[in-house]
Amino acid sequence: MIALAALCGVLIAGGLWAMFVGINSHIPSVPKLSTKLWTTPVDKQRQRAVVVLAVSLLIGVGAAALTGWWLLPLIAPAVALVLPLLLSAPQNRELELLQAIDRWVRMLGSLLTTGRSIVDAVRISSRQAPALLTPALRRLAVRLDERWTIDQALWAMADELDSPDADAVLAALALAAQRGGTGASATLAALADNLQDRLRALREISTERAKPRFVVRQVTLITATVLGVALIFGGTFFAPFGSPIGQLLLGVLVASYLGSLLVLRRMTLPRGRQRILGRPA
Repeated sequence: MIALAALCGVLIAGGLWAMFVGINSHIPSVPKLSTKLWTTPVDKQRQRAVVVLAVSLLIGVGAAALTGWWLLPLIAPAVALVLPLLLSAPQNRELELLQAIDRWVRMLGSLLTTGRSIVDAVRISSRQAPALLTPALRRLAVRLDERWTIDQALWAMADELDSPDADAVLAALALAAQRGGTGASATLAALADNLQDRLRALREISTERAKPRFVVRQVTLITATVLGVALIFGGTFFAPFGSPIGQLLLGVLVASYLGSLLVLRRMTLPRGRQRILGRPA
């Protein structure tokens, strides 16, 4: 009966996952002779998730057959899929965008010292800008070609980037363009210095935020190792978990631990800052 219950749990979880993947996927158009099933980063992540799910289901079924804990085929995939996500370092868009803006500002400064106007410097910089800014700068150049004013084009780019640091740079460029480019080089040089100071501060903050995640990874690894060894050599100690109430308690404990990791992850995420430039009415 225990093995049958574990098998039913596996089939239910696998069916739900297959339904989710089928609804949220599409058939890619690939050449007929191609043998690559996953060619994009999203497809590779999906492939990795499917492999992790399959392996964790097998482990859960095997553990359920040995221990009699029918909830393991559901807990094992949930932990295998969610735990790495909660313990991994979140993407720091603010720091990456600030690094790209700093490089772009220095590039603009070097172009303006050659006698080019702000509009010409922006157009040229779109060809050599950091990859994170390239799409927004290309759209900015297209808007300028379509007879947008420099203020309107810069404002639209600020809305796309949605960053207070980008707002400061683009507002300074708009003011310099209104004055005919007077003092633009000095303004960009001062902005570059301020950006460097902010980059140093963000790197220090990012380092401090990474310390709790490192400690939690160590604690999680040690706890999982100790529980695994204790489960193998001291099975009678965990015998109460085989009852229905024990299984319910096990699910609550696992959910509570994952929930605490989610709260910790949210605490380490950078807080949003209010933008300088607001959207026009």
